Formats: sequence, structure tokens, C-alpha cells
Amino acid sequence: MRLCDFQQKEVINACDCRKLGYVADLVFDECTGCIESVIVPRGGLLCGWFGDDGEYVIPFDCIRKIGPDIILVEIHEEKRRRPK
Repeated sequence: MRLCDFQQKEVINACDCRKLGYVADLVFDECTGCIESVIVPRGGLLCGWFGDDGEYVIPFDCIRKIGPDIILVEIHEEKRRRPK
């Protein structure tokens, strides 16, 4: 699977059924080449404008299912937010 395949899938949290957005980037372990986490930007009203910026950093072990259209994750609030 390529990064562009991830970017076309919407990320949904199974804990509260919230849509988090779309994958913008992946974090890899340089030694193993394994994906450590996915980055989902927290958007504002217009392409990230007029809203609180930041991003969700979702550990790869929190991904429960990768489907044809969505990525289902199971995370709690404190794991989703990266400090500004």
C-alpha cells in the first residue's frame, strides 16, 4: 500500500464514532522501516483556516481495520492530540 492510498481514506475513531479527517503523513521507524504512527491534520472551516490548527498523531497499533474507504482506529482523547 502506498502513502497516496492512505491519504484517500477517512480516519474514524471507533470509540466515539468521530470523523478525524484524512491521513496527511506517516511516521516511520528508520531502523525497521515499520510505520509508527499516522498524522491527521485537524482542519478548520476552510482548508485549515479559521480553526484550531494542530494534528492528530495516531500510533499505528491503534489502527483496528483498514478498509477500502476508511481507516478505523481505537483511540482515546489524550492519544490523538499533539501539543502545539
